[in-house]
Amino acid sequence: MKKWFIAFAGLLLTVTLAGCGNKTVATTNGGKITESQYYSSLKGTSSGKQVLQQMILNKVLEKQYGDKVKKSEVTKQFNKYKAQYGSSFSSVLSQSGMTQSGLKTEIRSNLLLKEAVKDNVTISDAQLKKQFKSYEPEVTVAHILVSKKSTADSIIKDLKGTKKSDLTSEFTKLAKKDSTDTATKNKGGKLSAFDSTDTSLDATFKKAAFKLQTNEYTTTPVKTQYGYHVILMLKNPGKGTVNQHKAELKSQIIDSDMNDSTVLHNVVAKVLKKGNVSIKDNDLKNILSDYLASSSSSKTSASSSSK
Repeated sequence: MKKWFIAFAGLLLTVTLAGCGNKTVATTNGGKITESQYYSSLKGTSSGKQVLQQMILNKVLEKQYGDKVKKSEVTKQFNKYKAQYGSSFSSVLSQSGMTQSGLKTEIRSNLLLKEAVKDNVTISDAQLKKQFKSYEPEVTVAHILVSKKSTADSIIKDLKGTKKSDLTSEFTKLAKKDSTDTATKNKGGKLSAFDSTDTSLDATFKKAAFKLQTNEYTTTPVKTQYGYHVILMLKNPGKGTVNQHKAELKSQIIDSDMNDSTVLHNVVAKVLKKGNVSIKDNDLKNILSDYLASSSSSKTSASSSSK
């Protein structure tokens, strides 16, 4: 959720910047503060300007791409964050000054911007080929984690004496008996499927896993910060060709572009121009000048964001 616009987490401002009047916001023994006074003060601050930028962008994104982002997609992403933080979810939200509704709003904004990037970025064949070099398809493995290398060596020795037809069942038995990974041992050491974009697993672990074909296991212990692993490949579809994985490669490039400030700036500029934005308050007329001053209306080349 690292975008050009400021996150709602830091700016839970309850005022609507348009249509302010003389309604009282607060009273003191020294006088009252009206909406118009609050607005006049707020619009002169960087935070106030960022809120207005966010509101404008959300409006035009919703108009242009709202039908492409389903409520179920927002809920799915929300539930992913909720599961990630578990019992700490509510306290994390509270510490960030955010509500569940605010988080869902931010998730939707992020998904709308992603649709805009998809629509305004052209991905070249060269970009696809470059991405393919580091690409690994989604695989499923099981692992046994132990604290000593000698224990891992012993497990590998047991596996070497096992028939291929019995390999998975024997690995499951050994995982339940020896693995120190309490999250997976009762599932025979099975991990959730992952590909080369996964950031939750140790890089050394992933590198060793991707070298295995289906029903192969590591014949030497794999050392990571957690201990020693024995890895069994349950399913590896093979890397294939660029054309076979074009959709996945494009998705990975778009995800990369979502963290590229130059690409995002160009995309936002095009979205705002198409939105026919007009600032009515003279004091705020230059609030989008960095974006509306951009002149190109053609699609941004994905290769401009290549590292």
